[in-house]
Amino acid sequence: MYAVIQTGGKQYRVQEGDVLRVATLAEKAGKKVNFDNVLLLGEGDAIKVGADAAKASVVAEILEHGLGKKIEIFKKRRRKHSQTTQGHRQAYTAVRITKIGAAKAAAAKPAAEKPAAKPEAKKVEAKETAKPVAKKAAASAEKKPAAKKPAAKKASAKSADKE
Repeated sequence: MYAVIQTGGKQYRVQEGDVLRVATLAEKAGKKVNFDNVLLLGEGDAIKVGADAAKASVVAEILEHGLGKKIEIFKKRRRKHSQTTQGHRQAYTAVRITKIGAAKAAAAKPAAEKPAAKPEAKKVEAKETAKPVAKKAAASAEKKPAAKKPAAKKASAKSADKE
């Protein structure tokens, strides 16, 4: 099974056991991370894309944080006696893919708990929210539009300057 995930503005094709370097993540080394932004999920010839793939999640373990290979930037302006040298090392987080799940378990649990809640409490909340909306609508209806001021005559001012 493989998946295409998106993190740090880039897309990665991953399988269980893969180690890859992604843009820096806020978690510490040794922690587990969920990549919920799954774009594609494939197993053999069966491929899920869009809403079917969005239900999946990829779990990874953070191995380390580090800096990549140094890149040197050298700029020279010929015949101007001007040159600059600059270096850059991109920060990364190394992760190991531990599990590719077909469905999010966390999303299924709250859906099962919602019907167990008391329906009376929901009705009361709906009535309370409806009242302020009606008040706002009435208040906005009472407001009068601002009166428009007549435009100043520019042509007469120009003709006065010419005389």
